[in-house]
Amino acid sequence: MILVVALNPALDITHHVDVVDWADVNRPVDVRARPGGKGLNVARVLRSLGADVLLVGLAGGNTGNELRSALAAANVPAVFADVGGETRRTFAVVDGSRARTAIFLEPGPLITAAEYARFVGAYAEALGRSSAVVLSGSLPPGVPANAYAELVTMAAAAGVPALLDTSGEALRLAVTARPAIVKPNLAELESAVGHAVPWTTARDPAAVVSAASELLARGAEAVVVTLSADGLLAVTADGTWLATPRRVAGNPTGAGDAVAAGLVHGLVRGLSWADRLGRATALGAAAVAAPVAGEFRPADYDQALACLQITYWERF
Repeated sequence: MILVVALNPALDITHHVDVVDWADVNRPVDVRARPGGKGLNVARVLRSLGADVLLVGLAGGNTGNELRSALAAANVPAVFADVGGETRRTFAVVDGSRARTAIFLEPGPLITAAEYARFVGAYAEALGRSSAVVLSGSLPPGVPANAYAELVTMAAAAGVPALLDTSGEALRLAVTARPAIVKPNLAELESAVGHAVPWTTARDPAAVVSAASELLARGAEAVVVTLSADGLLAVTADGTWLATPRRVAGNPTGAGDAVAAGLVHGLVRGLSWADRLGRATALGAAAVAAPVAGEFRPADYDQALACLQITYWERF
């Protein structure tokens, strides 16, 4: 079973508009609401891949009840510790004419120490039945910045590898707890190492490799950097792989979560880094082509997988 943590879940609302006018009234041609936030997107993609999944998190209010009902209807097992505040919402506005998306993220409810402690108890119980854990997304107000570091340490003590997908202080603190995979995007990597990390061409990834290696030195066992349309760069003790997908137009919301799902799925299946990275890259591309976050069409995934380019460097 793959355990997925959702400390700051959301109800994702996506508006599709033919042409967005930011100074006037807009009438969406399609509106969709789905359980969201990074952890929920990861869990749904894993279920679509046929994986056994358990989602553990925090939820409250009417929005939290909507999440519970929608996840049950989607056959995604979930255990949420109740909180007094209202679970947040996110909004994506997809501009069809420009193939661009604007995303608005609410911060989430204030979590008390007692509420977080109830979550930790559910997490500890589930670790004993897990083959891997995904720690994904932002921390809601009230949850300590070292929360992911604590959860990675607990997973390591239980012999469970952890994939970490977060940012800022939560990322910097959790890296030292030795997660199996850290998955930052380029901006998150720059924040974690404290300096600019230029990315110019796939033929010269040395600057990104050097920055990712700083996270390896701090404790991460592997670092996978998401490079938007340029794909994924995996930096490990055994070498560096770059997986480059074909260009895909669509909604990027949730693409990184599909990548995280692909990486942890490949980890528990014991796939090589090349296969693991290629499948995760194809899932990310397929998620961009899907209408809502946390979903992908198998035909898009198969096509993306067939069009991949994977490059390997032993060392820099």
